[in-house]
Amino acid sequence: MHQLATETAHLLTQTLPLLIPIVGTIALFGFLSVASWADARRREREAFFRHELLKKVAESPSGQQVVELLRQEEADRIERQRQAIQLAGWVTLGAGIGVGVLLWQLVRLAGLWAVGVIPALVGAALVLHANLTRRRRTGS
Repeated sequence: MHQLATETAHLLTQTLPLLIPIVGTIALFGFLSVASWADARRREREAFFRHELLKKVAESPSGQQVVELLRQEEADRIERQRQAIQLAGWVTLGAGIGVGVLLWQLVRLAGLWAVGVIPALVGAALVLHANLTRRRRTGS
């Protein structure tokens, strides 16, 4: 009985390092597939309700409301996209500054901190682009 316990313990210590990544991979892809399916269902429901709303509004005496609703939805979508670009720019800018400071503190080689300037400039360009697009849209 003692030999069986030692063989089982030995087998577990040999296979456990292999089982952890396998189970983790299965769990990750299982989660991703369920999340993707749930997102597709949500989008389908949103499209259905939007279609029903537009159909009811179009059947109403004032058809101009449909056009205004569509314009407002498009403007909201563009504004959300602009805000997402601006947020991505700020995050990238902060990450670039952080990488630059980290390299400056850890490795005292001349100019190695400048590696952090690359993502910082990309982030600054994203923030600038998001702000310029807002001004252009509000200006016209």
